Formats: sequence, structure tokens, C-alpha cells
Amino acid sequence: MKLPAALVALALCTALPAAAQPAGPPQSPPPPGVPADGGAGHPKGHYHELDGLPDWGGIWFVEAGASRREVPATPKLKGEYLARYQAWREQVAANDGVVPRTRSNCSPPGMPRIMRLAQYPYEFLFTPGRVTVNQEAWMQTRTIWTDGRAHKEDPDPTFMGDSIGRWEGDTLVVDTIGILDELEIDTGIPHSAQFRLTERIYLSPDDPDVLINEMRMEDPEALEEPFEVTVRYRRDRHGSLIEFQCAENDRNPVDDSGQTLFL
Repeated sequence: MKLPAALVALALCTALPAAAQPAGPPQSPPPPGVPADGGAGHPKGHYHELDGLPDWGGIWFVEAGASRREVPATPKLKGEYLARYQAWREQVAANDGVVPRTRSNCSPPGMPRIMRLAQYPYEFLFTPGRVTVNQEAWMQTRTIWTDGRAHKEDPDPTFMGDSIGRWEGDTLVVDTIGILDELEIDTGIPHSAQFRLTERIYLSPDDPDVLINEMRMEDPEALEEPFEVTVRYRRDRHGSLIEFQCAENDRNPVDDSGQTLFL
């Protein structure tokens, strides 16, 4: 009787001596500043510490008409970044608002714009060593490390960037670098690889159902001066996020040669 191949493989594997058993996944060293037995990688025994953090339960919507302080309508750009923005504005005016894109219509806006979307809510989850921001828009997940680690020495640019946070009382202070330079500060407004975002997030002292995010954006290559915006979020205590699957309806056109057109 011939045994199935899967049973033969299982028998050979279990018959190997312990030293010859396949090794598990490689173990990463702890990040700089995090002890080997601490940080987000060792949450057990630290959950009680979360009781000392402020109550950010529920989901949060950007308050309509309350996403800006009295600041200039746009950041003060300089050099090639100002020229790029002016060229973009001219293209918008000449094409009834339709301009080519370098990526799919279904790609998320990334940081910092994704923290200012009025129509899609946010959820903040506290666990030992990190704050996780679940976003309904594009079903994005943002990790803010709070376990004492430093920024990566040379982070790969990503949509969310590399976010390091710390608690100053009831205020979460977040420093983010490594954001893709093909993303935008706001619609059509470019930035360089030197872009840096600092956020101070806290509950309003006047209303515990309002969360305030003071955002400071710096970029020595693209901005003449730091650009500051304050976003206010309103709480829905018992709400939940809805599935957002953009790719299901992605309809980028294709030309006669089969190439995707990013419009």
C-alpha cells in the first residue's frame, strides 16, 4: 500500500533528531532603546499600565469646519516645490480639475493627509508599547511606538512613515519621519524626503468627547516655515468602523496597448 506523500513527509520530519528539526522564524534583535525583555514585544504583565492613560474609546470623526486654526490656506512652499504646485494648479484649471496621477486611484493618501479626512472615522487602540490607529479609509493601520525605541537609522519611505510617540501627561506626542515624498501635504502640495510631522493629541479640556490633534509640519527643502494645523475629532462612543475595499471598484482606464492610465 502506497502512503500519501503528505504522510511520508510528516513521518520523515518527526523522525529527525531535535538538532535537525527545521528552525523557527529568525528572531529580530530589540530596537535601540528597548530592553530584550521589554517593549511592545513583551506586553504580558503591562496591561494594567494602560489604566493610567486617558479614555479614547469609541470611534472619532473629524469635526466639519473645525479642522484648521487661523493659518494660511496653504503652506508656504519654496523653490522647485512651489514651481510644482503652481504647475499643478495650472493643469487643474486647464482640465476641469482632472489631472494625471502617478499611482492607482485606490492608493491611500498616506500621512499627513489621512489624519484629516472628514468622512471616514478613526479608532485608537492602546496596548503596551504602542498606540494603533485603525482608519476606516482604505482600512489603513498606523502604528505609533511608545516603548522607548528610537527612529530607524534610515527608514524605508512608506505611506504611514516611522512614528515614535511618548506620553506627556494625557497628551500623546508623536514624531513621524520617513513619509514617501511622492505623497502630498494637502491636495496638490508636494514635500521632500526631509518632511517631518509632530503631533500633540489630547482630549479637549472643555469637552471629553472632542479629541484635538495639533499638527506641525517641517520640511527644510520644501517649506519656507513650519506649517501648523489643528484637527478636532468628535467621538461616537459605540460606533464601529465599516469595511472599505477600494480595489473592488478600481476602474483605472487602460489604453490600446494594455497600459494602465492613472488619471
